[in-house]
Amino acid sequence: MDRPLGQQARWLGSPWSRGVAAALAGAVPALTFPAPSWWWLAYAALVPWLLLVRTAPTYGRAALDGWLGGAGFILAVHQWLLPSLHVFILVLALLLGALWAPWGLLVRALLHGAPGVGRCAAALVLVPSGWLMVELVRSWQYLGGPWGLMGASQWQVPPALRLASIGGVWLVSLLIVAVNTALAELIARPAARLPAVAGLLVCALAVTAAWFWAPLPRPTGTVRIAVVQPGLTGTPTERLARSETLTRSLAGRGVRLIVWGESSLYRDPADHPALAERLAALSRQTGAELLVNADSAHADRPGISKTAVLIGPDGPTGDRYAKMRLVPFGEYIPFRSVLGWATRVGKAATTDRVRGTAQVVIPVASAGGLRVGPLVCFESAFPDMSRNLVRDGAQVLIAQSATSTFQESWAPAQHASLGALRAAENGRPMVHATLTGISAVYGPRGEQIGERLGTDRSAAAVYDLPLAGGTTPYTRFGDWAVYGAIGALLLSGGYAGLRALSRRPGRAPR
Repeated sequence: MDRPLGQQARWLGSPWSRGVAAALAGAVPALTFPAPSWWWLAYAALVPWLLLVRTAPTYGRAALDGWLGGAGFILAVHQWLLPSLHVFILVLALLLGALWAPWGLLVRALLHGAPGVGRCAAALVLVPSGWLMVELVRSWQYLGGPWGLMGASQWQVPPALRLASIGGVWLVSLLIVAVNTALAELIARPAARLPAVAGLLVCALAVTAAWFWAPLPRPTGTVRIAVVQPGLTGTPTERLARSETLTRSLAGRGVRLIVWGESSLYRDPADHPALAERLAALSRQTGAELLVNADSAHADRPGISKTAVLIGPDGPTGDRYAKMRLVPFGEYIPFRSVLGWATRVGKAATTDRVRGTAQVVIPVASAGGLRVGPLVCFESAFPDMSRNLVRDGAQVLIAQSATSTFQESWAPAQHASLGALRAAENGRPMVHATLTGISAVYGPRGEQIGERLGTDRSAAAVYDLPLAGGTTPYTRFGDWAVYGAIGALLLSGGYAGLRALSRRPGRAPR
């Protein structure tokens, strides 16, 4: 039976201690992501937070518990930003944490007190749906993008990756939060164990069905690619020299495409003939085209773009892609006139980068016309960008990144893990190439291929990358899990509204 609310209130202590408890409870799920990567904890990590919010004495307190827990989550997942943003990370955590305030209201409405079977059953659908709305809103690129989605914690779990091929990372998040909700119900309201146990069984059956039913990528051959990771080498000139040395070591190894990391060049080879010839010589020597990445200045406007450039034996081929989604505060400052002070308290961008305008699929002649879809830096966190590239014909997804600023933090491992989700969602292999690690390669099921190049490595690694055909349900139907969650919330809101209207006193019948 539930403990009396008075006893719960005494146990939780003052509003201040309750606020600290909410922030700590919200921070627990961060342990499910790399570097700890305690993926198994994800299925119970939200339970303390849920149990706390359901005991809120008022809806206002429930919203505050949701807000503070969300702030704790953002701080814990992004703690590696602290050296760069300093005190401003607290401001960001509080701003983004506010997205969980409505979720706190929803949790209290469905789980407070002694909910009956109907309310418990509704909670198994609506609490995960509400959580997904928070993930959806904060995934907007101007709010920081989809970093730390609950589903992404399962990047090493084959059944979860199979589920992602059906409904993307969103469907995996829904399932995780549903399991947490069922466990919270079992703990808080044992008398309502029927819907909780039924919910757990439905989740287990959904994963089992996905494992046996979801179509597998159809093998279509292999292609030999290489990743060049120069490591921490000092100046841009030293980095280029190291990258050239590592690239020359690939000669005679049958490589068809060599990938360098983000900002591997500080000049655009298309505008510097001597540099273009140096790179073209590497292409001729190795028999492979090079996908490099340049911080490219613009003659017609201020600022630079981060641009993936394909280099063949005759120099730049003309195929290029400029990064479209920029890192807030790292590459530009939203509402600079208001938030520009962030440059004075941290390492926020002093000038805004220039955005690209469209995604591009690039054919690689040295690999028999292999079509690759380039992404730059944290664009690999956005499910829609990889999906759009595959729908446009990309056979291989390639993310070029540089996380040297956060070398000793959890950031490189978190970033590298995202490639597994993108590969599994679309049934296409993905290459995550960085300057300083972690570089990793994933097959079309999200499985790791070959060795990972850690942050302590300066190396060139060769991979026989399995190619695949076919179309996953996620690639074909997109974010249907998100639309389903929106629909469930709208239907429940409409039902609640109709019930409220029916209870209002009306005119007496004539």
